[in-house]
Amino acid sequence: MNAYEETLDRATAAEFASWFKAIADASRIQIVSLLTRRGAPMSGGEIVAAVGVGQSTVSAHLKVLADVRFLLADHRGTATYYRINEACVDCFPTAADIVMGKPVPAPPVPATSA
Repeated sequence: MNAYEETLDRATAAEFASWFKAIADASRIQIVSLLTRRGAPMSGGEIVAAVGVGQSTVSAHLKVLADVRFLLADHRGTATYYRINEACVDCFPTAADIVMGKPVPAPPVPATSA
């Protein structure tokens, strides 16, 4: 079987589909981009103020993103702070490459201590 005839197994395809579906919304892309660029956890209220949509809408988007583990939620008292799940987001470009049939990029080589 050559590379053009190979296909993803169903479980992997379903996982990747859930990731693509999770970011198939402009507001969710804004949220992921905001948290990635910020590099620090943000409260739901801070996210609402930054993306300019209602609180209930942002809450629904945060749930979708947390369900696929793009975001991690930390509860502090009555507030919830959201942050990017670096491990999940780092896998996303590789998932896109695999779906599109491109060679999978090599994983980064860990730094060695001197």
